Amino acid sequence: MSVLDDADVSASQLPARVWFFRGARAIVSLPAVILTAAFVGYAGLARESGLSLSETLMLTGLVWALPSIVVLTGALTSGMGLIPTAIAVALASVRLMPMTVALVPVLREEGGKTARWKLLLASHFVAVTAWVYAMTHLPHIPRAGRLPFFVGFGGTISTFVFCMTAVAYQMVGAMPEPLTAALFLLTPVYFLCSLWGASRLTSEKSAMIAGLVLGPLFYVYLPGLDLLWTGLLGGTLAYAGARIARAVRS
Repeated sequence: MSVLDDADVSASQLPARVWFFRGARAIVSLPAVILTAAFVGYAGLARESGLSLSETLMLTGLVWALPSIVVLTGALTSGMGLIPTAIAVALASVRLMPMTVALVPVLREEGGKTARWKLLLASHFVAVTAWVYAMTHLPHIPRAGRLPFFVGFGGTISTFVFCMTAVAYQMVGAMPEPLTAALFLLTPVYFLCSLWGASRLTSEKSAMIAGLVLGPLFYVYLPGLDLLWTGLLGGTLAYAGARIARAVRS
């Protein structure tokens, strides 16, 4: 679907509302379908973990980034303390900071006149799916239309996913157990595939591989702190390995 399909009006002169609705229309895409399916799986995970519907929807609407929601859900249901939980969620979410830093210059209008509150609003929708889609399509959109397009895309997909999560939470109990189990798997599979596809550096992929290896070990030998130590040690090993590899090449 092309976002520049008006022949009668110059794209750079289109009002913001037009770009907003084009962004909303853009959720009819494969990434949006995959993200929705993953949140359907998360709804089942949340229900099986003992979270209420209101708690599940609060996490979906406020946290939004699915990996962080999964980490927080796991920490809450495992009885992890407040400080380890905060550290684990922070480690899961820290990847969003460089993504946001890279996206903000793309969203700014000419001359950097964009209001800060608008950028803060747009930053809430920064997650793997929205970020990858934005970095792929926004460069082809006039600067005046980028921010409303992204907000339209992020706001619409988050609202749709929010509603589908509520519906899925109610339906999970009536689903056959094999189907429910398959939906549970959508969350980690989506997480892994999205991050792997978005990774550009060898160190990022090395960190994911280290996490896959260390996660089960820490789960067995350090239950309750497995997420924290997997992220800390796996990320440290990947970073150190990348530094050593660059030194050897130099």
